Amino acid sequence: MEIMQVIGSLVCTHRVAGLGHMNLRVLRSNKGKLSVAVDPVGASAGNWVFTASGSAARFACPDPNIFTDLTIGGIIDFWAPDG
Repeated sequence: MEIMQVIGSLVCTHRVAGLGHMNLRVLRSNKGKLSVAVDPVGASAGNWVFTASGSAARFACPDPNIFTDLTIGGIIDFWAPDG
């Protein structure tokens, strides 16, 4: 799992059937890398979230047949980073 920040939404009108109607979000890691994640929890731009990646990302979705390797697992309400 990794903590990332939601930068915004990604809209794709044409997509593979395996993505269904899942919302897509653009995330930024603490090193500035951008990624796209499936969002089953309804995160908004600016939210900090934790993610599941790899094969675990599929099981974080309501339907484990969704084609994803990065899924938002939850919106962070509070956390006190070390340092």
